[in-house]
Amino acid sequence: MRKRLIVFIVSVFGLVVALLSGLSLVGISPAYIASAPAVATGIGAKLLCSSRYVSGFSERQSFDDLVQYSGILDQLTLRYEDDKKRVSASLFGLAEKSSTYIPGIGCSVDYEGFDIRYSLAQLVEAPQTDASVAAENLTWPLTDRVTTVDPKIQSLIDALVLADNAAGLNTRALLVAKGGKILGETYAQGADAQTPLLGWSMAKSLTSVMLASLEYRGLIDLAAPASVKEWAQDERAQIRVTDLLTMTDGLAFSEEYNPGDDATAMLFDSPSAADYVLAKPLAYEPGTHFNYSSGTANVLARLYQEALGSPAAARADYEQNIAAVLGFQNAVFETDAAGGFVGSSYLYASARDWARLGQVMLNAGEINGRRLFSADWVERATQQNASLNQPAYGYQWWLNTGNQSLRWPSLPEDSFAAMGNRQQLVMVIPSADVVIVRLGWTAGRYPDNENFKRILDAL
Repeated sequence: MRKRLIVFIVSVFGLVVALLSGLSLVGISPAYIASAPAVATGIGAKLLCSSRYVSGFSERQSFDDLVQYSGILDQLTLRYEDDKKRVSASLFGLAEKSSTYIPGIGCSVDYEGFDIRYSLAQLVEAPQTDASVAAENLTWPLTDRVTTVDPKIQSLIDALVLADNAAGLNTRALLVAKGGKILGETYAQGADAQTPLLGWSMAKSLTSVMLASLEYRGLIDLAAPASVKEWAQDERAQIRVTDLLTMTDGLAFSEEYNPGDDATAMLFDSPSAADYVLAKPLAYEPGTHFNYSSGTANVLARLYQEALGSPAAARADYEQNIAAVLGFQNAVFETDAAGGFVGSSYLYASARDWARLGQVMLNAGEINGRRLFSADWVERATQQNASLNQPAYGYQWWLNTGNQSLRWPSLPEDSFAAMGNRQQLVMVIPSADVVIVRLGWTAGRYPDNENFKRILDAL
């Protein structure tokens, strides 16, 4: 009996080794397999919670969006608790995780012992409503009142969104502003002018603006080494804030979105996104090599928090000195379970709010009669970085120039953009005095160059 048991164990072990070896040949590592349940349930609970309770989409649409990322997500067992605004997910009965919505703060994966988000909710200020300012006849960008629609532009973007969605591109918002006025906006697939839509990596561009505001107020030196206690005693102490802003910090962070990869572990299986990244070693000398990294953006968010003293102070400052100045009306900047802004990924905002971010860049730091950052910051933020491999990236903004050819060949050279997964875009075109916002859920390429050229030609 014992001999047969040993033979059985050896046989099973051999099968497991053979299976892992076979999977490794097609790029599926043991780390992938081991991490898959926790990552799958984390992404399921978090994204479904935000889609349902922040954006207000139906369970069906939220789920249809989710499973576009991976077929394995179709196997999740889900539980919605509308009374608690909570979503729970498990995979084949394994690694159950939940995510709970908190008004003004949004959703994060729930972790035992982390309840700081509830106290942060008390610091969220309600935006000024249209009703409260109607008598003053104030309009966008100070309020959400839009009175400047151009019928020609409106007709064009209506047609563009119709064509997009007939082609399966899932465009949900398209907005055009020129000269500080919204000339047209179109919405589809359950979204409207008040729907907070996920910008994914466009949050990085807002995070950079938050650092610019700190600099303007004398609270941080962007040219100095980042003040990070975890790095103080090693070679990482030489990383400057500008190295982080241009993603030339040299940290060994992998942006592949597979289970076991840094990006997914940080976003869906760690209570603190910044803490995860601060433990990463150097792979390159700071300032020499561009490495696109959501982890870097979360270090920037931590620097914002540290400059102000605490998660609560950072939230209060954001509400008073960032969101209120920009005039955000329907925006939720989510935190992780530890209360830190997820500066890489989790700003949900209406198309009009995203356009406000573009407008303050177009206005060189001024909006709604107030200055958010110094007049020269946009020029610095849109300079090519000093890396040897990818200079066409500024301070968390993508540049049109810096590659061997223009990123958007049909648009003016001075164009730059916030860009996010699923083809989110805030395009800023200074020479045309134009901001274009496109939000949606596109799995492949979106014809931004072609569509935006048609819009420019019509203006």
